[in-house]
Amino acid sequence: MALLALMLCSLVALSLIRARFSPIGSTAGAEAAIKAEDPKPVVVLSEAAVATEAGDGDGADEVAAVAAEENSKVEEDKQAEEVQPKPEHAAAAAAITVDASKPVCYETSRRSDTCEAAGDVRLLGRSQTIYVDTLEQEWKARPYCRKHDKFALSHVKEWTLKPLPSGDGDGAAPRCTTNSSATAFVLSTGGFTGNPFHDYTDVLIPAFITAHRFGGEVQFLVSSYKSWWMSRYIQIFQQMSRHEVVDIDADDEVRCYPSVVVGPTFHKELGVDPSKTPDGVSVVDFRKMLRSAFGLERATATPSGDRWDIRRRPRLLIISRRASRGRAFMNERAMADMAGSLGFDVRVGDPEMTSDTSKFARLVNSCDVMVGVHGAGLTNMVFLPAGAVLVQVVPYGRLEWLARNTFAEPSAGMEVHYLEYVVQLDETTLSEQYPSDHPVLKDPMAIHKQGWDALKTTYLDKQNVRPHLGRLKNTFLKALKMLPHGRVD
Repeated sequence: MALLALMLCSLVALSLIRARFSPIGSTAGAEAAIKAEDPKPVVVLSEAAVATEAGDGDGADEVAAVAAEENSKVEEDKQAEEVQPKPEHAAAAAAITVDASKPVCYETSRRSDTCEAAGDVRLLGRSQTIYVDTLEQEWKARPYCRKHDKFALSHVKEWTLKPLPSGDGDGAAPRCTTNSSATAFVLSTGGFTGNPFHDYTDVLIPAFITAHRFGGEVQFLVSSYKSWWMSRYIQIFQQMSRHEVVDIDADDEVRCYPSVVVGPTFHKELGVDPSKTPDGVSVVDFRKMLRSAFGLERATATPSGDRWDIRRRPRLLIISRRASRGRAFMNERAMADMAGSLGFDVRVGDPEMTSDTSKFARLVNSCDVMVGVHGAGLTNMVFLPAGAVLVQVVPYGRLEWLARNTFAEPSAGMEVHYLEYVVQLDETTLSEQYPSDHPVLKDPMAIHKQGWDALKTTYLDKQNVRPHLGRLKNTFLKALKMLPHGRVD
């Protein structure tokens, strides 16, 4: 009986073992069960690979080659899935709502054209070409805000937007090598960049106007890239975007995006028109962004609360220039002494003598009054605190219109007070260069009629100034009254 019981137990155990390790039902049924439990795609080896693996190993090298090829293909397909933009993803991520009634490229102002497109966007930097699946025709643009200036545009590369090819082989669409959910923004730092006024008027402020609505989800693709220029302003671009800035002309990638903007939008000299921006931003917002970019402490020109603090004295900055460049103050030291006698804490600075934009921005921001002869150096007014005073010294030669367009009008939007000091005939070095009856002195408008080059050479490049200290003192006293400090005796 004991032997019989032992045999029965062995049979039961054998049945259990077979049930545990034997397949139940068909292979198809098992696959169906797996798919039902796990919706992820399953990679199945080819029959040839499975059969060879079961063989005697004579074809080991061939098996390895086949397996490597299969794995490589699977990996390529996986990468293609990750890199190639999917239509539904592109539609969801696109930050641009395209107005079907508006052309892809259109005039955004008298100075700028902008192109906008959304969909499957593939950008090839070295050839300045952008493919978009939603385009029906080809468009061209030069992404710089001087569209009627032939000289400036001769230093700006043209970009082409084309319909995305749908063919095979050589006619196939370029495959993406990098993919981003941000909006691509193509702009140029060609043109007149390097001159601070043009840096801000032609590039930085238009870039802010265009990029602000994307809330950082925009990537700057910079054409005609200058490394020294970008190092000067990189903090500003980092405020406007969470993505790296790309030297796009030297880029070998096929960059794919859900949307693209080509060319920034210009509103006015050193300014923003809030009524024309989607989110109502103004140049005040731009200046706030600059304070964050360069770590500027003063939003307003208010004195320190400590009555013993030297900062209770209003600070005046004289923008200095070299005489060889023209428009220099020939009595700069005397001007500084006079301003000091009025209670100002005087500083003298030449923005061209420093490559550290942050350092000079902090100096300007620490000041309550900035005075300088008309020129690019006055662009530093963007760093002045609100309520500060800009004093523009206008060179001799009937240049009030130029002074008004470039710095007088923008000052109001920046919440900066503006005063003007117009140089008289006996305050200009031109009176030492020409006889008293010469048209340069007697009839400046005759020189204006000869064109911009004649005007610039005569009145901007060859002229230095020596303001009357008495007249200038009255201007400085007016500036002092505009400040909350009041006069310090």
